[in-house]
Amino acid sequence: MKPADLSLPHVAKLHAYTPGLQPTEPGWVKLNTNEFPYPPSPRVAEALRREIGEDAASLRLYPNPKSTPLRTAVAKLHGLGEENVVIGNGSDDILNLLVRAFCAPDSAVGFTLPSYSLYPVLVEIQDGRTNIIEFERSMRLPIEKIAASSARAFFLTSPNAPTGVAFANSDLEKILGSFRGLLVVDEAYAPFAEENAVSLLAHYPNLVVVRTLSKAYALAGIRVGYALAHSEIIDLIDRVRDSYNVNRLSQAAALAALGDQAYYESVVAKVKATRDRAIADCVSRRGWFTYPSQANFIFTEPKNARGEAGPVVSKSAYSFLTSRKVLVRHFPGHALTAPFLRISVGTDAEMAVLSESLDAWQKAPLQNA
Repeated sequence: MKPADLSLPHVAKLHAYTPGLQPTEPGWVKLNTNEFPYPPSPRVAEALRREIGEDAASLRLYPNPKSTPLRTAVAKLHGLGEENVVIGNGSDDILNLLVRAFCAPDSAVGFTLPSYSLYPVLVEIQDGRTNIIEFERSMRLPIEKIAASSARAFFLTSPNAPTGVAFANSDLEKILGSFRGLLVVDEAYAPFAEENAVSLLAHYPNLVVVRTLSKAYALAGIRVGYALAHSEIIDLIDRVRDSYNVNRLSQAAALAALGDQAYYESVVAKVKATRDRAIADCVSRRGWFTYPSQANFIFTEPKNARGEAGPVVSKSAYSFLTSRKVLVRHFPGHALTAPFLRISVGTDAEMAVLSESLDAWQKAPLQNA
């Protein structure tokens, strides 16, 4: 018997999550994984130096098992109690814990398509069932279908990935008013949006809001996320959470970042301004359909010089950009996403390189190959 034959049958059939390319050599304009284009607060480096110390002796000790000081800081930031917060090793850890607690072969987890492609992977790991609701091109929130879902928990990304479209609290309330399961609003990109769902927590005990410090706080390499929810839900998540799921350095870095809101408000405003200029470049100058993004990326439908759009055209643009060391994302596996490119918002200089490269693609003789 081969060692792999000893695995559980559902694990043997798994297809792992595929992240965006992470090049190791220099010279790339990296606009494919929605990372923040500016460094974290200077307080983060200071906090890490203090935590490590001269001899790194603190690293021999386990971290705070519940990330208690960080829970307190997150609770204060959102006007909640510490009992309403749980900290994770990135928001992916939180999503995994929610699936672990609420998903089973006879308990479905729901989500929309398109959305974060990690959701089905987590459900498959749990050997659970999925309840999938498809978006139409309009990206109108299918309120009635979600509200009528039999899923034990339903994951809704707002703003949506990969389109960047955000959903109003008034629409979320229509779902929460009749949905019998847990509505998990994945707000990875909420700091870039006009509205968020945190205020709804006081009225709906079946709501969970998930956040990350990977995007607007420029800490993707640190891996810290959190959930906000009713204390009973937090207690359930804590029961399935690893005792030391967030390391000492990550806790220190996250605390320092959350303590410098003025810095982040400034750099987030810069990203939003660059995003809006990028949308205008695609829509006004190029005539490309582009969703109204409230995230730190845009989702645009490229047209070639003949005005043609579609999966072949978007693949051509993607390949051309990659050949010029400009990385974006292309999602060919779904009919709605295949004609589009998702482009993370970089610095103004990086976005200028992107724009020049797209101009060159439209002029290239093999652009439609």
